Amino acid sequence: MQRIPVAERDDWRETAREHGFEFHTFDDGAYWDESAYYRFTLAEIEDDLEEPTEEIEKMCFAVVERAIADDEVLRRLAIPEPFWDHIAESWHRQDRNLYGRLDFSYSGQETSKTPAKLLEYNADTPTTLYESSIFQWTWLEQAMESGLIPQGCDQFNSLHERLVDALGRFGIFGTLHLACARDSAEDKATVEYVEDCARQAGLETQFIYMEDIGIDREGRFTDLDDMLIGTLFKLYPWEWIMAEEFGSRVPTSGTRFIEPTWKAVLSNKGALALLWEMFEGHPNLLPTYFADDPRAAALDGPFVRKPLLSREGSNVVIVGEGGHGRDHDALAETAGPYGAEGHVVQAFHPLPEFDGNHPMLGCWLVASKAAGLCIREDRTLITTDDARFIPHVILD
Repeated sequence: MQRIPVAERDDWRETAREHGFEFHTFDDGAYWDESAYYRFTLAEIEDDLEEPTEEIEKMCFAVVERAIADDEVLRRLAIPEPFWDHIAESWHRQDRNLYGRLDFSYSGQETSKTPAKLLEYNADTPTTLYESSIFQWTWLEQAMESGLIPQGCDQFNSLHERLVDALGRFGIFGTLHLACARDSAEDKATVEYVEDCARQAGLETQFIYMEDIGIDREGRFTDLDDMLIGTLFKLYPWEWIMAEEFGSRVPTSGTRFIEPTWKAVLSNKGALALLWEMFEGHPNLLPTYFADDPRAAALDGPFVRKPLLSREGSNVVIVGEGGHGRDHDALAETAGPYGAEGHVVQAFHPLPEFDGNHPMLGCWLVASKAAGLCIREDRTLITTDDARFIPHVILD
């Protein structure tokens, strides 16, 4: 694994506009950053990332099995009790999941023999999907054509084909509705990309904002034309839905959800503690405990304190040696609104550093099969929503 500086394409912003990729730049800097790329060997991708990704996914299924059989686990995950039976029913029905992203710290075989370490699982509402799938591949093709990168480069990226195939196999009859909150351009772009994949799979689709979903007299969800919502792809977290009046109607609505309700177990960072408890010592896992677990005290530091439910790196604290309960021992931290439901503590495994940049590797799953890679790079050890997206290649 190497970080290699490279010239940008002269017309990449025009290309982005043509592709409808509107959120490529923040107010204060780049989000899409092609001034460098990461180069991997095929063995690094297949052996160090792809294989562990699928293995951890199977382990996660065992976590769900345990959770639905143990009310105490669901309670520790802060999942509201009215949804316990519905989550179990969703799992027993084998409601299909579409996608997710495992985030790893990994520095490559050339600099370290340490396996990729799982930092968290974005199991319910991961973004960066379009740029991982389409725009990153476009960069690869055009950069090779322009001589910016060597000929013969490949990419860990079968996302688009797998998404279209998976959606075509879902058994969706009638219209697939797709929704997100009204106030997020990035979320809307992600949903529009999934909608495009669904149309390529031959499905009829209808976009709707979550705020515009109605409820008829029988408790069923409807769109703005009073059409029943039979299947809903929602880029909207299950924990938010469960906390709203809308959510109380979910179990009896008759609507099929993508992602399914059982994903609420895995999108919770408490799943990291359950993974360690069930598969302690696995080379791709880090010691992780619920913060109130006496065993957490064994992590004298450094360690990371994370809310059970948080997004985009918010309310994460990296604590130094012997720092339990002492805020002044924080090596790094981020602000945010999360943490009321509880926390986990995870052994600190720092992101690697390449010229002052810290990449976090996101391995995509589609229908529980490894399907691609995205790299988000930050200047700090905590990856936030200010991180830049950096493309990658495979070249031995």
